[in-house]
Amino acid sequence: MNTITRRGSLKRLGALAAGTFVVPMINRGRFELFAQSTKKYSARAIDLLRQSTVLDMLNPFTLIGVVAMFKGDKRVTWFTNPETFSAQDLQRFKDSRIDVMHIGVGTSGPDAYEQTLKFIGAWNGFLAHHDAHLLRVDEPARIDAAKNSGKIGIILGVQNSEHFRTPDDVDYFYTLGQRISLLTYNSRNLIGNGSTERRDDGISDFGLKIIERMNKIGMAVDTAHCGDRTTLDAFEASKVPVLITHSNCRALNPNQPRCKTDEAIRKMAEKGGVMGITNVRNFVSPKEPTNVESLLDHYDHVAKLVGVEHVGVGSDYDLDGYDALPPEYANWLRSLYKSSYAFRDKMDTDDVNHYLRMFDLTEALIRRGYSDANIELILGGNFRRVLTQIWTTKV
Repeated sequence: MNTITRRGSLKRLGALAAGTFVVPMINRGRFELFAQSTKKYSARAIDLLRQSTVLDMLNPFTLIGVVAMFKGDKRVTWFTNPETFSAQDLQRFKDSRIDVMHIGVGTSGPDAYEQTLKFIGAWNGFLAHHDAHLLRVDEPARIDAAKNSGKIGIILGVQNSEHFRTPDDVDYFYTLGQRISLLTYNSRNLIGNGSTERRDDGISDFGLKIIERMNKIGMAVDTAHCGDRTTLDAFEASKVPVLITHSNCRALNPNQPRCKTDEAIRKMAEKGGVMGITNVRNFVSPKEPTNVESLLDHYDHVAKLVGVEHVGVGSDYDLDGYDALPPEYANWLRSLYKSSYAFRDKMDTDDVNHYLRMFDLTEALIRRGYSDANIELILGGNFRRVLTQIWTTKV
């Protein structure tokens, strides 16, 4: 590993972690970055995260805030009182080195329209309150603007499209800032079928109209939770690339319905899309240990199957993960899903269950032999490319 001078290391670390207590440690090019952690990271990983525009294509920002909103809990959260989002909270997001987050959640049922209005309204209010530090990313230029300005970029999305009662609703939610919509969550809706539905009959006629309207206005179609047939139909129906924002590979986890088949991954790539890899333990592996090496097997699988330009990051949890939730919140979340999800004691993958996980992911990609250029693509370049194409191609 190349060594660097003390002056060079201080300059590099200062640019990366302005405002953070930084302790440089000359040790064969490895450094302690944060006062609250003794873990050392390589100069190469630090540089890659500094120069890359990092996108996490499913990161709800605050699991406690989201659960409280939909559970009906009266707990004070960043959404109910934006002033409780402190400078220390903001610093953790900056330290995470995630430049842009897609913060979609799953709304569903007869109140899906109202739920989604509430969710997007809460986010737009929170963004307005903290506009000095957060930036709504609703056009390609804002991806780079977020990184260049030092703000955290937020992409408004929804992990279902049940709030689209008619195609005109697609236009309406676009005006509110929504830029990504997952066609179905885990169950059936009028568009198609979710991954845990008993049968999957694919995209309906109504669903074709919704996809057509999404293509027309430049809203990204997502299939992360869709059933197998519905997923394949979406690739066929869309005139622009289709995303899998957060999933894993069924070839490595054969009985997990939330994972995607090799056929689906190939079709995704043929369409020009990108697949984000999740860190949720039961999606990554059905057995122990489940750690960063298990996670990297999914990155490798997609890269070898269809090319590194079609894989990215879709963590599927916030900075701290599901295991950091209060027990009553974690139990409530688990109760919403069928037994086929196969939850275990832990929900987060070891080694990447903390707010500095992008450093650990980057180190793991380095260990697996990925080039700097390909790591930059995985960390965000691929999703940046495809979002630019989708958002600017109106058909």
